[in-house]
Amino acid sequence: MRLGVAVAALSLVAASVLGAQSPAAAPLTAAQRRAALLDPTKSVWSARAPATVTADIETTRGTITIELVREWAPAGVDRFYNLARAGYYDDSRFYRVIYGYIAQFGIAGDPRVADIWGRRKIPADKVREHNVRGTLSYAQFKPTDRTTNVFINLRDNPQLDTLRFSPFARVVQGMDVVDSLYAFYGEFPAAEAPLGNPKRLYGESNKYLDEKFPLLDKIVKITIRPE
Repeated sequence: MRLGVAVAALSLVAASVLGAQSPAAAPLTAAQRRAALLDPTKSVWSARAPATVTADIETTRGTITIELVREWAPAGVDRFYNLARAGYYDDSRFYRVIYGYIAQFGIAGDPRVADIWGRRKIPADKVREHNVRGTLSYAQFKPTDRTTNVFINLRDNPQLDTLRFSPFARVVQGMDVVDSLYAFYGEFPAAEAPLGNPKRLYGESNKYLDEKFPLLDKIVKITIRPE
């Protein structure tokens, strides 16, 4: 009995220590992912990301591996982590790639899903890291505008620190893939008419982009690596 009590006590201590690090959330089935994407009130969206998360972004140019660092931007990391594991970014486009500046993505391929999450803002995070080459930040007009759109810095962009863009992740492998993303459309896909059509961009997503800008590179899927 004494041995059993001792083992139980050690288990409680271990559980307490491990509790300091958030465990990865359980993988979602295809049905759970679809249901979650259409209903932002689902409990899966309250999952807290672990302290660091490694994710593989499979693209038409190759794989980009990123590391999410929760200490940098807790709200930003939790949102991206949950969107990625629910498949939000799968089959979407790098729709705004500006050579030597940024590569942006984040509009879901399904316009219904894009509309739902494009209105779900997240709290502002403090700027704890710099927008250096290879870091990821959310697109925003102001820090409380962040929803789903993120970009990869293609160079050091210190002016974005001043504008309070808060990096939440960094590329750890595949920066050559990022550099190779198709950039010749530049701002056009998101520009005002006649160059682009924001209404169609957000209202039709992939249908519009594939019709008008067929050379854009794609995100095939994002996979969260198990701890």
